[in-house]
Parts: sequence; C-alpha cells; structure tokens
Amino acid sequence: MQSSIKFATAAMAGVFALALPAWAQKQAPGVTDTEIKIGQTFAYSGPAGAFSSIAKTDAAFFKYINDQGGINGRKINFVSLDDGYAPPKGLELTRKLVEQENVAFIYGSLGTAVNKATQKYLNQRKVPQLLIASPAPDFGDPKNFPWTMGWQSNTETEAAIFGKYILKTKPGAKIGVMYQNDDYGRGMLAGLKRGLGEKNAGMIVSAVSYETTDATIDSQMTTLRAAGADTFVNAAIPKFAAQAIRLTHDSGWKPTHFLGSVSNSIGLTLKPAGLDKSTGLISAQFYKDPTDPRWAEDPALNAWRAWAKKYYPDADLSDANNVYAYARVNTMVQILKQCGNDLSRENIMKQAASLKDYEAPGLLPGIRINTSATEFHPIRQMQLLQFDGTRWQLSGDVITD
Repeated sequence: MQSSIKFATAAMAGVFALALPAWAQKQAPGVTDTEIKIGQTFAYSGPAGAFSSIAKTDAAFFKYINDQGGINGRKINFVSLDDGYAPPKGLELTRKLVEQENVAFIYGSLGTAVNKATQKYLNQRKVPQLLIASPAPDFGDPKNFPWTMGWQSNTETEAAIFGKYILKTKPGAKIGVMYQNDDYGRGMLAGLKRGLGEKNAGMIVSAVSYETTDATIDSQMTTLRAAGADTFVNAAIPKFAAQAIRLTHDSGWKPTHFLGSVSNSIGLTLKPAGLDKSTGLISAQFYKDPTDPRWAEDPALNAWRAWAKKYYPDADLSDANNVYAYARVNTMVQILKQCGNDLSRENIMKQAASLKDYEAPGLLPGIRINTSATEFHPIRQMQLLQFDGTRWQLSGDVITD
C-alpha cells in the first residue's frame, strides 16, 4: 500500500511538471518569477576609468526599467564590479559573478583585453557574454565563440574606412600610426592595412605601440614625427589620445589626423586636449554627438536628456559616451523583451542573434542593428566626421561594411 502511494505521488508530480510551461523548467541561473540578475565588470578606476559613465548609465537605466515595472514583470538586479581595466581582475570578478552571484549572463563589460581574458571561460560554461564595450572584431565569431557578441562597429571596419578615405583624398600620404598594444590597437592597424590594400602597405612609414601602463607617449610621438609622417592615425583610448592631440599641436607637427571613434568624445578627450588643438581631426561614428546643434531638438536625444535629468543627474551631457551607453542598454532591454518568458541562456543568446533593423535611440539616422546566427557584429555602419573646433561635422553618407 505504501509503495502504491509513493508511485501515485511520483506520477502526479510528473503530470504537474508536464503541465508547467516550458520556460518554467529551464530558466537561467539568476532568473526567478520576479527578477533577472545580470553581471558586469567595468573600469571604474585605472587607465580607462573615464569610461565609467557607461556603466553608470547602465545602472541608472535598469533602475528606470524597474520603476516602469521591469521586463515582462521581472525587475533587473544589476551587479557591476570594478575590474580596474585589468584582465586578471576581470576574470576573477567574472568567475565570482557566475559562480557565486549566479548571474544569468554577463553584459557590456569594457575593454578588449578584459573581455578576451573572460571569453573562453564564459563560452566553456555556456554563459552569454553580450554587447561587449570593445570594437575588436574578435567578439563577432559565432563559429568559435557562440556565447560572445559585441555591439559597436569594429576596429577593422573603422580603420579600413580611414584607409580608403586616405587613398581617395591623399594617395601619396606617409602614414604614422600609434596604437594600443592589445587586440583593439592591433585590429585598428590591421584594418588600416586592409583599407589601403597590399600594394599600398608602404604608405605606412611608422607604426608604434604603447602600453596602458605607460605614463606618457612622448617617445612614440617623437618617433612618428621623425619618420616624416604627414598623416597620423591615432588609435588610442581617451587618456593617451588626448596626450597625442596636445603633443601633435604643441610640437608644430601638422599631419592629417585621424582619431579612433572610441576616443572622439568632446567631453572626454577633446576638451582635455584642448578644443583649439583638436580642430581638423577626422573620425567616424555611429551614434549622435549630444553637443551638435543639429540634434538640439532631436526626439531621441531629448528623451535621453529628460531621462538623465531624473535618473543620472551627474551625467556629463556633453560626453557622447553617455549616448553610446544609452543606445546600448536599450538594445539589451530589447533582447530581454524578445525573450518573453523563456529566459534560458540558450534563448537569451538566440534573441541576441535575432535583432532585425532595430533602431536604438541615439544612433545616427540610417544606422540599424541586425544580427543572425552567423552575424554577431550588431552595428556594421559608420559615418565620417570632422571636428571644426566646436563640434563634429558629419561628412558623406552612412557607410556599410
């Protein structure tokens, strides 16, 4: 009799389990009926600490989403830790987020080196590593890293655009390149060479690297000038990019100066370098510059300004990185909305790879986000721009990779 009762109880439990909706049986760690726990490591300190406004925007936006009732009834529990832009620390903290905090996935961590340090670990554990804050092309390789996806346009695309522009406007250029000695900087150099083409590789007369631990880049700049370069590709993060802009101007060197998009924030790079010293810089971008008068009454940026006034009052509204962050975190929310009630890690990744012509608020007109099972580079369009001493002026049309 007793065994029959046990059998009946087990059978009823089985029927009950079958009656549950599929999503209730396979939610990711960190997901409950009321919460989605998301992890991130970010440089709140260290050489890239100036980018911390991006993570602060993330936290403020998730608070806003929670105040609206969350996503499909679930509030966001956002855990963002300071990795100091150090890869070993980034890996240590990512392991903590996954193994101790039990986050559903990792979102938006900063830096090529930090994300490279955690990429293999997260893919082995099948934990989504989404919308990385790095332009390195390595983060769009679904064949080898199916759990990793970038967000912004990648360095090779951007630098190839620079190379093609140089060929068109200055075919006899002598190019000097300063790049960060990591995958970001090397990707910029590789993209420039691709844009120039093999037969024009000799146009690069000097290429020098720097380390993020360097105090200055004085010697690198001296080397480039001594090489006779009349065109300068500045592939550095804001701290070093600003130094390079000042040194270029103050030394009397007057090359055609290209600046990587990761450092073209007026508030973060150009103001510290000196707006007068930044005049003439050429860069590329995919999101709107909040200091540009043409966007003064733009509905998307007005919505961002109103949101920031309430949820992130300390934000520097001249810092374009805050627009970048706003567009990116909206993309993350869109992915979670598409997940519905299936918040398994598999479906989170599937929905990240199912974005169709998504117009994230803050992107330049004509730029759309598209992903698929074989395309993990969400943004593959950019537009050239030039700094006139006050603001960036858009040049030409949106260019698609």
